Order: sequence, then C-alpha cells, then structure tokens
Amino acid sequence: MTRKSHSVTIRQVAEKAGVSVATVSRYINHNAPISRDVSERLKKVMAELRYVPHAAARQLASQKTRVVGLLLNTLHNDFFVPLLNGIEAVVRKHEYNLVIATYLLGSRDNPPPIGPHNTDGILVFSDGLSDDDLVALHHRNFPMVLVHRTAPESVKIPSVTVENKKVSFELINHLIKVHGRKHIMLLRGPIFQEDSYWRETGYRSALEANGIPFDERLMLNGDFERNTAYKVMNEFIATEKQVPFDAVFAGDDDAAIGVLKALHENGYRVPEDVSVVGFDDLGFSAFLTPPLTTVSAPTEAVGRIATEQLFSLFDKQSPEGVTLLPTELIIRRSCGCTTRDEQSIKEVEALTIK
Repeated sequence: MTRKSHSVTIRQVAEKAGVSVATVSRYINHNAPISRDVSERLKKVMAELRYVPHAAARQLASQKTRVVGLLLNTLHNDFFVPLLNGIEAVVRKHEYNLVIATYLLGSRDNPPPIGPHNTDGILVFSDGLSDDDLVALHHRNFPMVLVHRTAPESVKIPSVTVENKKVSFELINHLIKVHGRKHIMLLRGPIFQEDSYWRETGYRSALEANGIPFDERLMLNGDFERNTAYKVMNEFIATEKQVPFDAVFAGDDDAAIGVLKALHENGYRVPEDVSVVGFDDLGFSAFLTPPLTTVSAPTEAVGRIATEQLFSLFDKQSPEGVTLLPTELIIRRSCGCTTRDEQSIKEVEALTIK
C-alpha cells in the first residue's frame, strides 16, 4: 500500500532517491542548482511516495514565500486579461504562485492585503497604492515594480507603461485632418491615473495644433468603463442638446462599447454622424459594429516585462527606471475610414507629428 504523505519524511525521500537530505532540500527550495537527472529522479520519488513539502517549513528554510502579488483597485475590465496573461507566464516559468488583490485607496483602517507579510514582492497597477505607501515600502527595501504609472519623485522604483501622449495626438489629428471633425468629445479615465492624464494631454495638444478651441462641455468622465461611459453619454445627449459633437474619443476600448450603445439607442449613426475611437485594441475591438479605430497597446508585454523586472529585483539586479513601450494607431471603420488599405495607412503616417 502506498504511504500517505504525512508519514513520509524528507530523509526517506533522500534514501529512496539515493541522494543527501541537503540535495532534496535544495530541490524543494530552488535555492541551488540541481542536475536534470537528479531533479527528475526526485520528482518521480516524491510522486511515488506522495510526499508534499510542508509549506511553512519551506518558507522558513528559504525565508521566501515564493509568492508574487499583484495589487490593483479593480478587475472589472477586459483590459486585464492580456495583462494577467503576461504576468502569469513569467510567474509560472519561475515556479512561483501569483496572488491578486484589490485595494481601494483611502482605506486607511484596512492596510493593503498583500505586501511584505505574505509575498516576496509585488506589482502595483496604476493607483493601487498611494505615493506614501510606495515610499514606505521602498524604504523597507521591499521589491516592487509599478505598472502603468511612474514612481514618486523621491524614490526610484522601476515601472513599465506605454506611450499615451503622442499616439493620442495622432488619433485626434486623424479625426481632424482626414474626417474634418471639429467638435471632438473626450471621455477621460479615472482622474488620478497617468494613462488618463497623458491621453487627455495628447487630445488637448491636437486641438491646439489645429486651431480648435478646447470646449470643457465636451470633457466627460468615462472612467475607462463601459457602463459609466454609457450612462454619461446618455445624460449628455439628454441634457446638452445644444452642444454639437461629431466625434468621441472614448478613452479606451471598454468605454467605447458604452459610447456605441448610447449613440445607437439615440439614433446617431457611426461613423456617418459621429466618429468613435478607443484605446488598447482589445480582442473584441475588431468585431464591434462598426469595427473600432483604436490604439494598439502591448498590454501583455507590459505584464511580462514588469514581472521579469520584479524577478530581477529578487536576484539583486537593477532594472531600468522607466520602461516606455511603443503604441500604434489602428485604423478601422468607426472613425470614417472605409478600408484599412495601404493608402489609408500612408495618410495617417503623413499626418503624424514626429
């Protein structure tokens, strides 16, 4: 009869595999190289004996939890699927576990649910932690990498994000130059998010470069969220009938879904009456009606690179301060372009401000 795991000791594993107890310990804790032959033998023996290392003992021996944390304030968006795919692939490669926690800023009575007490390091998405919290953890030498935000000025914490300003300028410039749009609405994201700030900056810069005055009435809060976008668009159409608009920069693709729904329900044709554009090029964007003009952002690469940098910190290496990944304009029918042929692409490239 096969022994149960609680009756098997590390010494019995070592004896059956013909290695020392120290070798078994190194294999379990991944704290020293083991030959492939020995690793395979130990894996087989542990399976036969149904031996499971005691988690607390492993952590005590290695002084590591072998857990990576991801801290953010929401997961209610399709945007997070590719981001999580990138993170999980690296975590799995290193044979760590991933713990994801949401945390609302301002919850001072409740400390962050993940940190030095239960992880070896964390990825912090956008406004997942306050500047004060980041500074405090940095001074404890706790490994962190920031995702879609940069570090407070007083500390050096590596961060990975995407280019927002220049490509947002190009997106708005395309609406103005190619489609003659002059009353362009912006649904900005959460007010404290850097992505939202830089997209708004690109939007304002494109208006100014084309001699179009900024109209505060065309600035709405969409929160990068479809239900919010749907609600504010309906409210705007119902209450601001005298304010003309002929295009909407939805802020991101998720919000664009809400915008398209609201416009359709209120009798607006896209793109004949109103152009609609997004940001992120999520998996559904090409399948909307009409297909969505947007910005391709390397979201999965952001997750992967940020996690690789976190493991570099575990190895006492120093990754780049800020990693800024490139973005690209994706032209589809929702802006008014009939095809994404070579001529359309050349038009957009000719209008790009370097």
